[in-house]
Amino acid sequence: MTPHFPPLVRIGIADDHPIFRDGLRRLLDIEPGLTVVGEAANAEQASTLAFTHTPDVLLLDLAMPRVSGLEALRTTPELSRVTRVIVLTAAIEKADMVKALMLGARGVVLKESATAVLIEAIRTVVSGGYWVGREAVSDIVAALQDLQAGIGPRPTRDFGLTDRELEIVALIVHAAGNKEIAERLSISGKTVKNHLTNIFDKLGVSGRLELAMFAINNHLHPPK
Repeated sequence: MTPHFPPLVRIGIADDHPIFRDGLRRLLDIEPGLTVVGEAANAEQASTLAFTHTPDVLLLDLAMPRVSGLEALRTTPELSRVTRVIVLTAAIEKADMVKALMLGARGVVLKESATAVLIEAIRTVVSGGYWVGREAVSDIVAALQDLQAGIGPRPTRDFGLTDRELEIVALIVHAAGNKEIAERLSISGKTVKNHLTNIFDKLGVSGRLELAMFAINNHLHPPK
């Protein structure tokens, strides 16, 4: 299926360096199908830009002063629901990349990347995909697992989940559907749905992808 994106992709730029913003605007405005609809110099202005202009994509600097791009995503979760966020950073750290994606960002791009890479990242996230580093990622759960490898062990919690719920979470992380879960655990499909409802409520997540990312970030494992 051919990826779908609007004929004119509307972009917001949030970065505290005016020269960088101006250069980026000029590069994007000359690209057919792209237009910059607003700029922001800090996280507060970025939120205003997102809610006022509702761009298709917000390019958000990771290292803005006072409130970083990560902190903006953490304290304003609605930001990533209003617009697709691509985080721009001078250096990609695995831990920060995972945090950005967990907080709702759809992509992470190095500031030193070629313009063609950024444009491809924009078109990828507008089409519903994710972009990590220098390439599109179709299986974001697998990508997050790879990114977290080597970050180091973290304290684990069960968040009040039962042993059976933890087993189901582990299967969700490995992309199992309800039918497969039911067969693997020898339970009915209805029981699987009931467990998922309870899991969603306990963890405060709204879907399978969000659940998978939460599980990876918090090292939720089935009982041994």
